[in-house]
Amino acid sequence: MKTPLTTRLPRAKALRWTLAAALAVCGAAQAQPASETLQKIDSTGVIAIGHRESSIPFSYYDNQQHVIGYSQDLCNKVIDAVKAHLKKPNLEVRMIPVTSQNRIALVQNGTVDLECGVTTNLKARQQQVAFSDTFFIAGTRLLTGKASGVKDFGDLAGKSVVTNAGTTSERILRKLNEDKKMGMNVISGKDYGESFLMLQGGRVQAFMMDDILLAGARTMAKTPKDWVVTGTPQSFEAYGFMMRKGDTEFKKIVDDTLSGLMKRGEINAIYAKWFETPVPPKHINFEFPMTEQLKKLYANPNDTAFE
Repeated sequence: MKTPLTTRLPRAKALRWTLAAALAVCGAAQAQPASETLQKIDSTGVIAIGHRESSIPFSYYDNQQHVIGYSQDLCNKVIDAVKAHLKKPNLEVRMIPVTSQNRIALVQNGTVDLECGVTTNLKARQQQVAFSDTFFIAGTRLLTGKASGVKDFGDLAGKSVVTNAGTTSERILRKLNEDKKMGMNVISGKDYGESFLMLQGGRVQAFMMDDILLAGARTMAKTPKDWVVTGTPQSFEAYGFMMRKGDTEFKKIVDDTLSGLMKRGEINAIYAKWFETPVPPKHINFEFPMTEQLKKLYANPNDTAFE
């Protein structure tokens, strides 16, 4: 039996209303960021940044307890990009100190949205977190006293050596000790400050870590010229910013910001500020010119792990 026209018309009208409502809901959903990280930042009005406390000249406190450094300057550019993307110029920036031991967990559990420190991009770590395009390449070497007699890793046999807990250097040093039966006493320090204090106090004869970070620790010594960075690099470390895994929209904002700085050449002035001119707190010049390896990276940015 045919439905009377007077019955069919209201149903058609109701259908149009239903479709209009559905489209309105879809439109509202599309207006929200698809990224879980951006949704969190948007809803809370806060972006949480992980930083280091003493990783000179990348991420550390100045005399007023403000976080400064090469990593932080680049991170600030990303923060500006997030503010622009969300149209929230007054977005609160919450700075959260992290260590080698807890940095990955704090990113995974949402405490930190973006970790802007000195974390090496490793294939194993990519199973847990995502990494931005690489912004620095370092080699793992040794910091020791000029009069120590230590010139390279072979000279460490039977000696005490410190490195930072939870780092690539710790893994490499322990494997070297085991494979070559060197009889080293390997000690793991909490951070750069603690490890260098052990070295200065004579508890260890050398401190293994990324060369540029060792150069940073050296600037904190009472007499920096008494200490030297030496040894054949045991690995090369690709530094990247960490964020939660699988958040492609947020990662794209981070990568586009960093790669844009690199390709436009703007990163050169930021690099010179931290590695080729005097830096706080002691206003010592690292005299660490950009390597050819780093120049090639900045010409062709990528997030490739070295191992």
